[in-house]
Amino acid sequence: MTPALSLHALPGIPEVVPGDDIAELIVAALGRFEVRDHDILVVAQKIVSKAEGRLVALGAVRPGPEALALAPKVDKDPRLVELILRESNAVVRHCPGVLVVEQKLGLVMANAGIDHSNVSQAGEDDDTVLLLPVDPDASGRAIRNALAGRLGVDVGIVIADSIGRAWRTGTTGHAIGVAGLPAVVDLRGDLDRHGRALRVSEQAVADELAAAASLVQGQAAEGLPVVLVRGFRSPAPHQGAGALLRPRERDLFR
Repeated sequence: MTPALSLHALPGIPEVVPGDDIAELIVAALGRFEVRDHDILVVAQKIVSKAEGRLVALGAVRPGPEALALAPKVDKDPRLVELILRESNAVVRHCPGVLVVEQKLGLVMANAGIDHSNVSQAGEDDDTVLLLPVDPDASGRAIRNALAGRLGVDVGIVIADSIGRAWRTGTTGHAIGVAGLPAVVDLRGDLDRHGRALRVSEQAVADELAAAASLVQGQAAEGLPVVLVRGFRSPAPHQGAGALLRPRERDLFR
């Protein structure tokens, strides 16, 4: 890996609607930026989900018995709770105002990643919410392949979402989809400065890239969902985002 990274948010990405071609929007937004082999594009999950039509109107959702029982305990709309349960493997924790689940992708997160911010097209009364992509790794591969075809470059793609953490305040960028780069770099066996072999060190580089990109993407009305990252290189094998998930048998906290 090189000792310096540069990050540039791409301006001019329009409001994304179902059916949009994310790669085409990226190409149009590149402007003065020349994409090179080994560059990485960090793409906000939200625009991927919108392009893939993962929008749901709560008015069309009929909550079942489990959602109706859980909704008053978490102080949430029963229709939203129903969607959260549909998108989850299990409820991990809940209390008034909070519903943490294991989302179908294996991510432990609030509300299964379902979001209302920057989704409404019709004003504050719009009840449309946005789900995570069904397969963010596949979404990343599709964008990567399309950019290779259009621009002739070999780039990495990180699909990133902002996720809270159990013991820390605030959200930070996490990789939920990875294509064309290692998600985790295994440093075990490498030597430290004193010649001692590392025994447990594994670096979650895709998460680190997602977190760095989130600083320039912003979280509100910035409208900068794609960040070009240059300078990261690693000989480690490419992986999908599943490599970032700790196996259940090694999870000491659930």
